[in-house]
Amino acid sequence: MLSALATCYNTKPSVTPTERESRQEWPVALVTTPFVSCYRPSLQLGLLKAIADRHGFPATTLHLNLDFAQAIGVSLYEQLVHHRGRLFGEWLFSLQAFGEDAPDPDGEMLRRFGTEAGLLLTDLGLTADQLVKLRHVEVPKYLSDLESSVDWSQFRVVGFTSTFQQNTAAFALAARIKAMHPSIITLFGGANFEGEMGQELVRSVAAVDYAISGEADESFPRFLEALASGNDPMLVPGVLSKETPTGATGIAQQPFDDLNGLPVPDYDEYFARGIAKGLVSDVSRRLVYLPFESARGCWWGQKHHCTFCGLNGSTMKFRSKSPERVRDELATMSEAYGGFRFEAVDNIVDQQYLNTLFPHLAQVGSDYEFFYEVKSNLTKDKLRVLRDGGLRRIQPGIESLDSRVLKLMRKGVTGIQNVNLLRWSLYYGVDVGWNIIWGFPGEHASFYEDQLVTMRRVRHLQPPTGAGRIWMERFSPIYTDRVSFPSKFVKPEASYAYVYPETFDLAKIAYFFDYELEDSLPDRAYEETRTEVRRWQEAWKAPRRPSLTFWSSPNFIQIEDLRSDGDEGIYKFHDALAQIYVAASDRPATATQIIAKLGLPNSSDEVEAALQEFVRLGLMMSEGSVFLSLALPATRNR
Repeated sequence: MLSALATCYNTKPSVTPTERESRQEWPVALVTTPFVSCYRPSLQLGLLKAIADRHGFPATTLHLNLDFAQAIGVSLYEQLVHHRGRLFGEWLFSLQAFGEDAPDPDGEMLRRFGTEAGLLLTDLGLTADQLVKLRHVEVPKYLSDLESSVDWSQFRVVGFTSTFQQNTAAFALAARIKAMHPSIITLFGGANFEGEMGQELVRSVAAVDYAISGEADESFPRFLEALASGNDPMLVPGVLSKETPTGATGIAQQPFDDLNGLPVPDYDEYFARGIAKGLVSDVSRRLVYLPFESARGCWWGQKHHCTFCGLNGSTMKFRSKSPERVRDELATMSEAYGGFRFEAVDNIVDQQYLNTLFPHLAQVGSDYEFFYEVKSNLTKDKLRVLRDGGLRRIQPGIESLDSRVLKLMRKGVTGIQNVNLLRWSLYYGVDVGWNIIWGFPGEHASFYEDQLVTMRRVRHLQPPTGAGRIWMERFSPIYTDRVSFPSKFVKPEASYAYVYPETFDLAKIAYFFDYELEDSLPDRAYEETRTEVRRWQEAWKAPRRPSLTFWSSPNFIQIEDLRSDGDEGIYKFHDALAQIYVAASDRPATATQIIAKLGLPNSSDEVEAALQEFVRLGLMMSEGSVFLSLALPATRNR
């Protein structure tokens, strides 16, 4: 499979025959546990396996999250994966991770967070008793099965990756492995072990021998080399152990720059295990999203760190692979796994790819489908380039439709730009994942009253997935910059106390925090916004979705308004009015720009009066002197 196809990326560095022979005595297992989706392989495991193999260390990946998905049912498992809020996933494995020290043996968490628990149980289709049974019966059985189904004695090192709600399942399995084979060295990494979180978890969890804080591309093989040669692994940058002094985070390491030099991730075991478990078939494997990495860091965050973003704790620096390297990697993985769907793990798409990678993919006629995170100021033309190159799903960071709120977020875009992206994404068939969030210091209720008007006018566009108050995440400016964002209180999110024993310093291991910022609006100020989002979502579930469409000829335009049942309408405009509406369709424009574009003899005051009339009719939106037509062309894909 992959190993036979990617030799061009697996020949460095050179390992002498003597080194390779000695390193064969240090086989490594790389493990992922619940809760991450079973519908895609782990990039972390696939990449680290390929790196270990390149350095002469035999590595085996174990996607053990698939075993739990099979045991409890894929639908139930995926609902637990995608639940956001309280740490119910961590709570399920807490008893097995910490035994008698677990803080909530009787399930008080379900009562303490009754509303959230009720919503979760509804999504899961379970009763509280059934969820408790899952905790007390299915979880121990799953871990016991892993003890016997995997020959752990063959490994010298077992590495675990952990992000979001993967800690306790990994700790529980590591404890069982150490009990059976005390000589096995356990190594942890991933976002949950960044900085002081990693140091505190290493200190507090007996089954954790070492952790790597930060990017592991160089530190992981150097860690293995130190073990194999009998040297001190603590001299490797980024490595943590119980010997690391309190408050220290190990020897600092620099972000890894040579992304082109990385091997192609190896997903062989994921597909073998998925097929064996009946979760993937030879037919459905082409529907699996293959994670790939074309860039790290965030070029926007380097300039203006969005106030609520907790990503890239120590690695904001933007780095990307060359377009040629990305093309080769996509082709290699597609051929190896029979897959054509790719999910970029990048925080933001490299702007240069709009001129290089995507035009090439469109030109050669590849059938790839992509998910990418993008900045929401994409124009119609740029979005079409991405679509023609295979982009099918985006997460553009549309967190508001009001420019004043977006400025408080440091997003570097405007509300009218966000609406325009939603328009052309719908036109080109690109799915948009986005949310409306609130709670920023300096907001006024009027911001949300104005946004309600916009929301009702754009009901024909894809609705947000959800709406709510901003989460406070570690590494985000609202957490780290207490001068700019003074708080009445900041404390670890309350459910951590129902998962981790009292011996843990929750303030050090928490990624999410409960808080109240100064100068922020009360929850009641957002209730109407929340309600409007629900109405918008329900409208899109109806047999006939809302629509706002225009048909045009050189001097005539007809607009069909089907945004609200019972309030349908047809509008017809001729001559200059028709031209003005179409001229403000591609992108937001001022009256002066429209006059120049069309060569109109009218004054800017006359054109602006026409634009304002379109706004009054609800067919346009405006921000200051800038206007945008809201209807979409009837003829698609132009």
